[in-house]
Amino acid sequence: MRRVNFGYFVRPAEETGTGQPRADPCLGYLIDHPDGLVLVDTGMGAHPEVDAWYRPRRRDLPDALAGTGVAPGEVGLVVNCHLHFDHCGGNPALAGRPIFTQRTELETATTVPDYTLPELVDADGLRYEVLDGEAEILAGVHVIPTPGHTAGHQSVIVRRRDGTVVVAGQTHDTASGYSADALGWRARRDGHAGKDGPVPPASAWMDRLEQFDPARVCFAHDHAVWEP
Repeated sequence: MRRVNFGYFVRPAEETGTGQPRADPCLGYLIDHPDGLVLVDTGMGAHPEVDAWYRPRRRDLPDALAGTGVAPGEVGLVVNCHLHFDHCGGNPALAGRPIFTQRTELETATTVPDYTLPELVDADGLRYEVLDGEAEILAGVHVIPTPGHTAGHQSVIVRRRDGTVVVAGQTHDTASGYSADALGWRARRDGHAGKDGPVPPASAWMDRLEQFDPARVCFAHDHAVWEP
């Protein structure tokens, strides 16, 4: 598995919750599977209003993939964790490849105004493989719904000899945010809630994800990697 660097953008203070702007990376992941290369997320799309708001510094798809020693023509399958502009920007350049997305996500992206940049999801030749829940798209490569950031958000689980890796996309903006959620899940599993008070809630899908016993979890907007 290789990280793909699509550049970064500046999230304005209105979106950070800290009162200050924050620079976030835009990361994809390339899974080298015996049956073909799988690309999780394809980078940032461009639009004048988006550029004015987020001030992105992009690496386009060919340049970003070249950093991993791969050309776009070598990508066999695509998974978008969701269809916001910063996760599907390179989709039009990958026409003809299967693009795995949840039905809820695709319907939202194609019907809700201002949800994404329409030209990224409606481009000629795009071939969507629409999912209604979990799927094993290649042997040992699972897609599972992880709603929260969007209703149709999904993550990719890769079983490897050295442990399971989860490409969590934007389930959380940071590894520390994921860590808090995972510890909340563990506290509930351990029966920590009781007369002394409640424990923090965990995402509803954490039970399913933990069944894969993840060794590492990586994210779309954080260079840090979570480990148990």
